Amino acid sequence: MNNKYFKWIVGSVIVGCLPTLAAAEDAPTLVATDTVFILNSLLFLVGGFLVFWMAAGFAMLEAGMVRSKNVTMQLTKNVALFSLAAVFYYLLGYNLMYPLGTWSMEGVLSGVWGVAILEAVGIGRDAADDYGYASTGSDFFFQLMFCAATASIVSGALAERIKLWPFLIFTILLTAVIYPIQASWKWGGGFLDGMGFQDFAGSTVVHSVGGWAALTGAIILGPRLGKYAQDGKVNPIPGSNLALATLGVFILWLGWFGFNGGSQLAMGSIGDVADVSRIFSNTNAAAAGGAIAALILTQVMYKKPDLTMILNGALAGLVSITAEPLAPTLGQATIFGAVGGILVVVSVPILDKFKIDDVVGAIPVHLIAGIWGTLIVPLTNSDASFGTQLYSIIVVGIFVVITSAIVWYVLKSIFGIRVDEEAEMNGLDTSELGMEAYPEFSKG
Repeated sequence: MNNKYFKWIVGSVIVGCLPTLAAAEDAPTLVATDTVFILNSLLFLVGGFLVFWMAAGFAMLEAGMVRSKNVTMQLTKNVALFSLAAVFYYLLGYNLMYPLGTWSMEGVLSGVWGVAILEAVGIGRDAADDYGYASTGSDFFFQLMFCAATASIVSGALAERIKLWPFLIFTILLTAVIYPIQASWKWGGGFLDGMGFQDFAGSTVVHSVGGWAALTGAIILGPRLGKYAQDGKVNPIPGSNLALATLGVFILWLGWFGFNGGSQLAMGSIGDVADVSRIFSNTNAAAAGGAIAALILTQVMYKKPDLTMILNGALAGLVSITAEPLAPTLGQATIFGAVGGILVVVSVPILDKFKIDDVVGAIPVHLIAGIWGTLIVPLTNSDASFGTQLYSIIVVGIFVVITSAIVWYVLKSIFGIRVDEEAEMNGLDTSELGMEAYPEFSKG
């Protein structure tokens, strides 16, 4: 081939490829941004539906731990509380937690009060997603699941004697106002966050809040009939289905990988994915530690293992690692969870001494283990201080106890929050709902 023609052909090919090469040079930045947005949003969505699945776990745990005559009530409460949380966290809670400028605020204002209000406060209709981070819809979905989980904690503790509608009204106020306000102090960039308070996935922000609300409600509501004798003796009231309760705990255990792993809030880099994997492993180790500790301790104390304590030991281990699931080693996570399991076994008889009747053990699991998990963060996270952690626990506790007590007492004075003795004896399924979960069997 003539050398002149060869050079012309090669030159033409190179020139023809220049736009492609230029596009390839530009592509990495564009593709990287897309990838970060997609993977972060995906983490929120996958983590969110895993936490949603925890709603089934709470429902099954409670259905198994109550007597058969109250199973339908617990199932009804769990479906209703999640649905109410979904609506009222959207209408008010999300914006209290992340003040102004949010996608949720835009939706409410444009649908109810009009675009003029949006413009007056300087919120644009177009600013919904942060392209450099994640979709706002995925963030809202993820945060909603945490809010709903808080209400689920209260449901089990107050089972078998509370009226349905007062409980649901409390749920509305908890998810729309109480939970979002205190969550804004940490996750909304509020004053606790500014002080350096560390609560990675919510040992305090979620679990102790549900525990404080449950404790307040249990004290005001009083124990179940026959739970405590006049001479101080504690009468055990076995649940109806330990198979369901065990299934519920395994569902919660699974959902916790989304609870803690999703709280990494990023999956757009190799480091983020490595961190998520560490969080998964530590979460699992803490649950195992809690279950084993409860297994051994109940054998020592009662000469026989107690399945209900073992189940709650696993859950306490999960709560214990939730405030800091990334920094510990696997060994440390196992020990932290084991202490949580021990705290559950020790706390239950203490509550009984004060005649505080917690049907499913929600207070030891979520409040006591939540406090423990929050306090130990400085052991592995150098950014945390014991003083700040303790101060934050106290502030959140005082706020939730006071607001919850006000709501419970108002509901008690207006509607009454407890069913009458006859209804409690017959079971809430028939007295409140007229529908039994196991109609072919005699009442338990």
